[in-house]
Amino acid sequence: MNKRTFLKRILEIIPGALSWSIIILLVFLSIKHPVASAIVIITFDFYWIIRTVYLTTLLVMAHNRLFRLRREDWLKRCLALPEDKGFSKLYQLVIFPIYNEGLEVLRPSLSALSASHYPKDKIIVVMAFEERNSHAHNIALVLENEFSANFGAHLSTFHPDGLAGEARTKGANATWSAKAAKTFIDSRGIPYEQVVVSCFDADTCVEPEYFGCLSYHFLTSDKPHQASYQPMPVYNNNIWQAPSFARLVEISSSFCQLIESMRLEKFVTFSSHSMSFKTLVEVDYWPTNMISDDSVIYWKGYLHYNGDYRVVPLYVTVSMDVAYSSNIWKTIVVQYKQKRRWAWGVENFPFVVDGFIKNKNISLFNKLRRSFHLLESHVTWAIWAVILVVIGYLPMLVGGAFFSQMAIAYNLPKVTGLLFKFTFLTSLIWIFLSWTILPPRPKGVSVFKNVLLVLEWIFVPFIILIVSSLPAIDAQSRLMFAKYMEFNPTLKGDKVL
Repeated sequence: MNKRTFLKRILEIIPGALSWSIIILLVFLSIKHPVASAIVIITFDFYWIIRTVYLTTLLVMAHNRLFRLRREDWLKRCLALPEDKGFSKLYQLVIFPIYNEGLEVLRPSLSALSASHYPKDKIIVVMAFEERNSHAHNIALVLENEFSANFGAHLSTFHPDGLAGEARTKGANATWSAKAAKTFIDSRGIPYEQVVVSCFDADTCVEPEYFGCLSYHFLTSDKPHQASYQPMPVYNNNIWQAPSFARLVEISSSFCQLIESMRLEKFVTFSSHSMSFKTLVEVDYWPTNMISDDSVIYWKGYLHYNGDYRVVPLYVTVSMDVAYSSNIWKTIVVQYKQKRRWAWGVENFPFVVDGFIKNKNISLFNKLRRSFHLLESHVTWAIWAVILVVIGYLPMLVGGAFFSQMAIAYNLPKVTGLLFKFTFLTSLIWIFLSWTILPPRPKGVSVFKNVLLVLEWIFVPFIILIVSSLPAIDAQSRLMFAKYMEFNPTLKGDKVL
């Protein structure tokens, strides 16, 4: 094992080792030193109360900004820009990496794109199929016949299987299709700096104002090529048909992204995102051997521009499908696997730290700050629900008769109860906000579903443990022991995405 490989393995071990060390230490303290464990747990509970209030405040602010800005006529604002801003010359390149999704998934995505309030002759669509999908060519032909006349260009690409240095990941397919799009752009003589590329999940449906909003922020930015542009994801495509468990998880995921949009120092691209095509080419596209391509592309830009790279939040939504299956247990498995795949973003930590070591132009302060933020976010993701839902009660259960007579044993459940009261109060806010992002209830869906949308929030403690901490611990443990994950597409209803 050479020096570089040894360093990579050490960095891969750190997040999982830290998360497990904290959990094991708290369990040990609960058994051997329950007073010390209770002090740590009470301190953590108070910290989490403060954190909950802080994050809920950010959510309310982000939600207000979203509902204020999503009503803007962004195309009108683009047309009002000075001619030298170059709106009339700006192209939108839209890439849909496809695994084996069928027409029932792809048609709505292209229909939403067709309804966009943006000059269609300036939209280049790339349907990026996998060659190993035996139905890919037939589906591509159907979509070309139905939608090619709606856009300036409609390309179908077919990513070969088993290319050297590649894994079976979305990033490998997206990179292959982006290179094919580059050949097309070169043939038209379009400068790369006049192209904005959006990489969307196959089920992504954009709002009509999305590209107007994206174009306005791109054209008015001081350094448009040194930024990624992140819309707010919501999972509304099939939310009324999805079971409560899946629906609640996805609404919470949307809210987490809204919260992150208010913390720009930690904001990283996620899922469907956009960026300058010029920058994409310069950083050598998305990674072809990593699962978390949507966040790694941000870090590639950050390293390329020596830390002078950021994510610009777009307060306009893109809608995707809720992940679920035919029954509750299968839905739990589907959600667990999806969240584990998201948690596999912990692979960013060794990638980023290794990049910081190689890059001498980023300040030490920024290297330490960003490395800490990245590590802290993943460790917190893994341990917080375990501490609050499980370990928080251990001192009272195993502390013995002597501990149960102490004042701290009396106060521990009271503090934990206070935490859950705060959680209940903040849940009321989250419930109200969740109603405002729901699409209209379709015909045929019972009115009782509205009541269910409120009652289902009582399952939050169970859900946060199953699809929050456990998938993160799973992902970090796999990375720690070099049991590298493969890209597993998500089953949504009866569709693989």
